[in-house]
Amino acid sequence: MKSMALMTRLLVVLLGTALPLLFFSPAEGGEVGVCYGRVATDLPDPASVVQLLKKNGITMVRIYDTDPTVLRSLANTNIKVMVELTNEELPLAAADQNNFALQWVQSNVKAYYPATLINGVTIGNEVFKEASQLNSQLVPAMKNVQAALAKLGLADAIKVTTPIAFDALNPSFPPSAGTFRDDIALSVMSPMVDFLQQTGSYLMVNFYPYLAYLATPGMSINYLLFRPNSGVLDTGSGQMYFSLFDAQLDAVYYAMEKLPSSSMHVGGMRKLTAGGGSPDVHHGEEGHPNKGHGGVGTPQNAQDFMAGLTRQVLQGNSGTAAANGHSPLAASAVRGTPHRPNADLNVYIFALFNENSKPEDDQDFGLFYPNQQPVYPNPIDFVHGGTSGGPLQASYCVANAAVGDAALQAALDFACDNRDGKRADCSAIQPGQPCFEPDTKLAHASYAFNDYYQKNGRDRSACDFSGAGTIVNQAPSGACDPSPSWCVANAAVGDTRLQAALDYACGPGGANCTDIQPGARCFDPDTKVAHASFAFNSYYQLRGRATGTCDFAGAGTIVGQAPKIGNCVLPSTA
Repeated sequence: MKSMALMTRLLVVLLGTALPLLFFSPAEGGEVGVCYGRVATDLPDPASVVQLLKKNGITMVRIYDTDPTVLRSLANTNIKVMVELTNEELPLAAADQNNFALQWVQSNVKAYYPATLINGVTIGNEVFKEASQLNSQLVPAMKNVQAALAKLGLADAIKVTTPIAFDALNPSFPPSAGTFRDDIALSVMSPMVDFLQQTGSYLMVNFYPYLAYLATPGMSINYLLFRPNSGVLDTGSGQMYFSLFDAQLDAVYYAMEKLPSSSMHVGGMRKLTAGGGSPDVHHGEEGHPNKGHGGVGTPQNAQDFMAGLTRQVLQGNSGTAAANGHSPLAASAVRGTPHRPNADLNVYIFALFNENSKPEDDQDFGLFYPNQQPVYPNPIDFVHGGTSGGPLQASYCVANAAVGDAALQAALDFACDNRDGKRADCSAIQPGQPCFEPDTKLAHASYAFNDYYQKNGRDRSACDFSGAGTIVNQAPSGACDPSPSWCVANAAVGDTRLQAALDYACGPGGANCTDIQPGARCFDPDTKVAHASFAFNSYYQLRGRATGTCDFAGAGTIVGQAPKIGNCVLPSTA
């Protein structure tokens, strides 16, 4: 017993020396891919999809089967491919009668590799949620497929994992309290994590942070969308979180660390084992809707979420920290999370396309429409992170006079039927109100159409009106604005926080800051508060004055009188 105690003390000393290196060495970076689902009737053929992937610099794709046409189309492209052994096939792989796993790997993996760069096999998808009767068969199936890969000499290049839904945790907040559910923790997750650790693989989790936002009254939408915010403190760990993305990922890491290893039989000790203990977590699906879901689903919100996500994965989280008033120098080395700064971030965005045959709530998650046009105002940059193309482009919905007054009136009646609070507010175009004149169908319809369009996040479908609406990128001449507002800087927060928020607005935020560059018309007065006011207002107007877009972690404030800064009057439109 004395020798055991001595060994224990020695282990503690060694760990005390090693832990700073083990847990705080920064990650080198990650990768961003897409989920290529095909539950739709109107998608382009796989060969065209491959060209779309290449055009957008997408180098990693996850598919939900082993479709031969898709796998052949991805051959010789250097695009990494994650394939799936489906939930329906899982019991066969677990039983492995007649060497099912080996035959499956030979037919669905080896037959295409290495021309098609298959780098992983997912065993099922969200088994705990979608097929819980298979829980006990999940790890055996993973082991049998792993053994088949090893037998064929593919185990080093191709990893075996399984994607679980985030609701496998209970609780998941605060992150340090993250724990796997009792029904799966010891029976499935502990042996699974041991398997992943032993094979050098990773756990996949499907994350949809917007669901937590919708379920948590009072949560800032900026915290969800990687915008500047005041942060959320984990009182258990003392860590401050500035994105729900980080908080949810760390909750999974904490949950894994609480699992007893089957080789140790000691709870809470996994993180002290060689190699850092728990394996990395990859995001099997990371999604944000571009439509619906209580108003949180808009193209602009989805763009902001995906832009922040890709920036963090590909650049590190210095942008998020800097935007919230923290030193970008201190944050620039951190590409992981507050709890696991050494962890690489690897994410599959859900999804490549809007898929019209999915359940209604799952249809509108695509980066692209089936016609291959981007859903977002500015497409995501898969090479550098964020969005491509510079400042955001404003857009408006106006009436199309060519359809005639009858069609305009029908569309106007639809837009103004605001009993559910989700359509246009047409009070300003009633007789005697500020925007009643000019009293024409065209003017009233343009007002109503644009209010509806902006309220619905500038979704293209929100400016259709059976052909009566059209999208323009210049503010319509003479357009009436009954209640203009502006976003200006709050000088009380100090220059450091103003500069951090200014950097965010003019960079990742997509504000048009051309006019505050040296020599430009609004450069003077050359003060932080003046420049920040210009940038904040550009950001605010470009986003249709949406709730939360003049926060900047307390550095911005909304005013109802047109501000004049030097020779510049801040505009009330984008």
